[in-house]
Amino acid sequence: MANVWRAMGLRIYVTGRVAVEVDGQVVIDERRFRGKQDRLVFVYLICERSRPVAKEELASVLWPEEQSEAWEAALSALTSRLAKLLSSDVMAGQGMSFSRSFGQYQLRLPSDGWVDIEAGNSALDRAEAAVRAGDARNALGPAAVAASIARRPFLPGVDGFWRESMQGKLDRQLVRALDCLGEMQLEIGEPQTALESALEAVKLDPYRER
Repeated sequence: MANVWRAMGLRIYVTGRVAVEVDGQVVIDERRFRGKQDRLVFVYLICERSRPVAKEELASVLWPEEQSEAWEAALSALTSRLAKLLSSDVMAGQGMSFSRSFGQYQLRLPSDGWVDIEAGNSALDRAEAAVRAGDARNALGPAAVAASIARRPFLPGVDGFWRESMQGKLDRQLVRALDCLGEMQLEIGEPQTALESALEAVKLDPYRER
């Protein structure tokens, strides 16, 4: 479990309230982002940090319906605010960098940087592997972690195809985590909690086949 809930180091939360923690202390709270577009830029670049993101791509996420003639200036203002936020004193020495060059943007984290949505994915993989092995002891903890993260809303108040796609992925991950919990709860003799997990999964996806 230590690699799921790390107590120290840099931690990024993109589900629920967007935040950055350093050594267990919140150093950037959601209130530090001026508005929902500022949060969206940060979260998108965190989730896509394995590659440079072209300005046109980022603009299509911010303004999926129609872009004004001044979209480049608006995007420049948003990314400038993000750069200023990430270069503040509280972030000094944390190994996070934000590059803006040749019409591309990229956020980088240190190798041990922790992102909640990725920790949830990893926990779910371990839970499902343990379920396949019939190992309740090693399935319940990771499944509970995955469910806890997937239950959080993703960028509430933000519209657009990318946010909806990510929320859909979280919903599907929650169903899978609940399936793991239900199976293992039955195995360890907790039928009532297994029923609660099953009912929550059905509410999320009433038409699925198992």
